[in-house]
Amino acid sequence: MLLKAESVTKAFGPVKVLMKADLQINRGDSIGLIGVNGAGKSTFMKIFLGEFKPDTGELTRNTQKIGYLPQFAESSSEYTVRDVLGRPYGHVENIKRRMTEIDGLMASGRDIDWNSVTEEYASLEKELARSGAEDEGLLLSSLGKVGLSEGMMERTMDTLSGGERTKVMLARALVQAEGCDVLFLDEPTSHLDISTVEWLEDHLLETKCTLVVISHDRYFLDKVATRMTEISFGRTREYKGNYSAFVMKKMLEIERMEAEYKKYAANKRRQEEIAENMHRDQWFFSTHKTRKKMIERLEEKESPEVSRDITVKIQAAQKSGKNVITAKNLKIKLNGNVILENVDLDVMKGDKIGVFGENGAGKSTLIKALLGQIPSDGELWVAPGAKIGYFSQGHDKLNLNLTAEEQILKVIGNERRAEARGLLARMLLTGDQVDRPMRTLSGGERARVALTLLLLDETNLLILDEPTNYLDIPSRHAVEEALNDYEGTMIVITHDRYFLDSVCTKVCHVSDKKVKVFNGTYSQMRGRPNTTEIVMDADEYRVVSPFTNWALNRKYSKGDRVLIAPAEMKSYEWALDQGKLKRTGGRQRKKVSVEDDDDQ
Repeated sequence: MLLKAESVTKAFGPVKVLMKADLQINRGDSIGLIGVNGAGKSTFMKIFLGEFKPDTGELTRNTQKIGYLPQFAESSSEYTVRDVLGRPYGHVENIKRRMTEIDGLMASGRDIDWNSVTEEYASLEKELARSGAEDEGLLLSSLGKVGLSEGMMERTMDTLSGGERTKVMLARALVQAEGCDVLFLDEPTSHLDISTVEWLEDHLLETKCTLVVISHDRYFLDKVATRMTEISFGRTREYKGNYSAFVMKKMLEIERMEAEYKKYAANKRRQEEIAENMHRDQWFFSTHKTRKKMIERLEEKESPEVSRDITVKIQAAQKSGKNVITAKNLKIKLNGNVILENVDLDVMKGDKIGVFGENGAGKSTLIKALLGQIPSDGELWVAPGAKIGYFSQGHDKLNLNLTAEEQILKVIGNERRAEARGLLARMLLTGDQVDRPMRTLSGGERARVALTLLLLDETNLLILDEPTNYLDIPSRHAVEEALNDYEGTMIVITHDRYFLDSVCTKVCHVSDKKVKVFNGTYSQMRGRPNTTEIVMDADEYRVVSPFTNWALNRKYSKGDRVLIAPAEMKSYEWALDQGKLKRTGGRQRKKVSVEDDDDQ
């Protein structure tokens, strides 16, 4: 056991964030920490890091080798890239921190074991000298892996672009994974393109570091996490398996709780009626008191927690013609540079097209050209009957000096205040979220205001730039369901692979100045229509005698080490039954492919 929280509570003023949070982190764990926005995930993580102290509860820490990737990239002029890569939880910083503690101990004049203290200090000095050279090589290697050069090392963070800052923070995660027992990651995939996210998944799988991840990326959680911890209404619940397994287990748990609670409530109500009848009909006896004691001894069942869901319905205007947008041999330039060329795109009525690609590849440029916001060469035709609704990644339509209510009233009129509040409430925006300036709202709250504005327009062509950014998983589900029900045509820029698979009927890959169109989902384009890759805890076995696994078409020699995940156990049954494999007791995370439910 590396870290453990028991019955932790935390409040900020009158707001109780955590009321009974428990989590044990063991060596080799890969834990997904999930919950709606504001549930207390980052707060719980910072309690483990020591940045917050719990109000009550117990925290046990058996390691100081803790790494941390925060949600937002450092942008200060005070720190260089070198500083950020090792700050504040890097290996060298831990050594320096301990040396400072010992300096203070020796200067305090307290009665201490001077021999052991000076011996530890000397050992730390040697380790610091050795680590300096080792860490320099590790920092440069990590920068190279994310595509940054050695010359970036001394630049301050405020001189970097947003994409470069994100890559520096990603390199920091790689650095810390090398020297830490536990690595905490808070939304590590935010603003990363799909190829970088998939690279990160593979790298985290290879590291031996224990992982605790906050993420709203469902595919990322599926491929990295082997345990899920949900924070809901201040309490934690644990589920074995990845996110997909959590969804199924959560649904079954809610159904079980509902059935048990209904049975308990009906039984209690029936017993109370019997007691009342006894008291009325046989008032001179005390048997009704006995019956009431029986009611008090009934095992009380917990009713399922009632969570509010976002309700989204995007109205479609009258249908457009069969052809909505046609682009032939389109060339798009910015400042004299060719961004995209030879673009051929036919957008038909009812198409739901997902656009993805690396950051800076030209996705937003393509959208702006289709909207006519920037010039282009070649043929571009947009149906005259197209009524376009546009959702920008930066929420450009929002005036951040206004409140959410004022923003809606500008569109529908000041006399419709109750309707404005009702619309915002459907997006779970109430109270001070509606009354204070939007510049003080979180990214997720602003996104919901922008989506509310979209509800007010009757459109038949939606163009959306990262509509699920900053939204928690339940909110993403609600938006996805609304877009699936939308009867118009849709073009969406997104890095969310789950969205590309669950909503889109076509995908466009923007890369190397080209736009490649594929009829189907992202996974189908990648050649993975029938399988899903997930990560499982795999047991290690030693080969006692040679054998061939015909299911995998692979030969094993005596002494080989084999990692077998639960999903693979069937293909090894014969070898296990014949005693050709012996379990060693070791365990590691392993990526495996499992068949989708639709194909079973």
